Amino acid sequence: MARNKKPLPLLESVEIEAIAAEGKCLFHWNDLVVFVPFCVPGDICDIQIRRKKHSFAEGEVVRFIKYSNVRAIPFCQHFGVCGGCKWQNLPYEEQLKFKQQQVFDQLTRIGKVQLPEFRPILGSVSTQAYRNKLDYGASNRRYLTNEEIASGRDFQRDAIGFHITGAFDKILPIEKCWLMDDLHNQIRNEIRDYAIQHGISFFDLRAQKGLLRDVIIRNSATGEWMTIIQFHYDRSSQESEDKSQKEAKALLEHVADHFPQITSLMYLDNQKCNDTIGDQDILVFKGKDHIFETMEDLRFKVGPKSFYQTNTEQAYHLYSVARELAGLSGRELVYDLYTGTGTIANFVARKARQVIGIEYVPEAIEDAKVNSELNGITNTLFYAGDMKDILTDEFIAVHGRPDIIITDPPRAGMHPDVVKTILHAAPRRIVYVSCNPATQARDLQDLDTAYHVAVVQPVDMFPHTPHVENVVLLEQRS
Repeated sequence: MARNKKPLPLLESVEIEAIAAEGKCLFHWNDLVVFVPFCVPGDICDIQIRRKKHSFAEGEVVRFIKYSNVRAIPFCQHFGVCGGCKWQNLPYEEQLKFKQQQVFDQLTRIGKVQLPEFRPILGSVSTQAYRNKLDYGASNRRYLTNEEIASGRDFQRDAIGFHITGAFDKILPIEKCWLMDDLHNQIRNEIRDYAIQHGISFFDLRAQKGLLRDVIIRNSATGEWMTIIQFHYDRSSQESEDKSQKEAKALLEHVADHFPQITSLMYLDNQKCNDTIGDQDILVFKGKDHIFETMEDLRFKVGPKSFYQTNTEQAYHLYSVARELAGLSGRELVYDLYTGTGTIANFVARKARQVIGIEYVPEAIEDAKVNSELNGITNTLFYAGDMKDILTDEFIAVHGRPDIIITDPPRAGMHPDVVKTILHAAPRRIVYVSCNPATQARDLQDLDTAYHVAVVQPVDMFPHTPHVENVVLLEQRS
């Protein structure tokens, strides 16, 4: 016979103590740490415990009694439901303090290496409309809040917006997102309204059917706009597929007519179970198959599958820090690991003798080569493949021992074999750019036998989120 679970308590008049990981806050209750989202230190509120484990618990604010003095008014109507900008209720200056502290805590507690005094974090030039890319899902299962369910009203269930954490098949409808230029809101909402008015089916992730599946919108500092509409044609019969294609074409024509600002309007038919487009054929409906981004006097070609830092202005400051710390004089051989589309490689190439970029994604490497050619840069070489398989002792013997290594790995950090090869290559300096200071700290510990940390520079790329980039300069021990 199953035991009845003990009801979880409602804690009254709790004071939130501190910022925690993943944009949450915390307080202590009995012997447990309780994590709570969408509040700030100093708030006094009633907390409903939702989950209880041996060493921690998770709660939800059900009533604010007194707001903290350290608090900002969220500017987005979707705050508190959408999990994208969890720190909107925290003044930006306070966000920067906590991000600086986060980098310090992770490098000291995980890395356990000797550290210099940190440089002050570089705040983002813009804190709204700073992104150049957003990806929206379309679904026939709109997410309903508890308040909407309790209202008993009927709601339009077709929606375009962001996926909800813990409800993979549901979409939170977005009316206005502040992370990108407002034109993107107009494009997204017009696609939604046209589809609903003309009876175009929205995707059902569980049933794997429905025509309108996903919308990706990109823009650039050059004023160009790219929109990619992802469809899922009904291929149950030739008649059904013809109908899908006809409806898709009509929607694309409507978007093209209403938004002449779009210089690259593209589409695809994705029959997979997921929305990733890296292995899909993407077709041009109107305009070009790319847009251009600029940085200093360089131009970068950005295609539908290209990776480019999503905060354009702040990417320039991030790469400027990396170039400064590399200390280039024009005589150095530089290895750029995890080069992506070669943005950093091309950005530093004119101050180096040669730059060799390595990246896992073949399409990204082709973009990197195009970007070198586009900018008249002739001293770069690019190689595609798994980093641990490409960067070997044999590779170094053929191409030369690097004077400088710049590495910008994914969130998981560097593979142990890559770290070993870097140690064997013995460059004078290593510039380590990281989007995850925790895994960066782990790698610094592995490099500590031969290198000491000379400079630490946090950089904020994503205001109103807990994410932070960090650049570290490592120098050979004498």
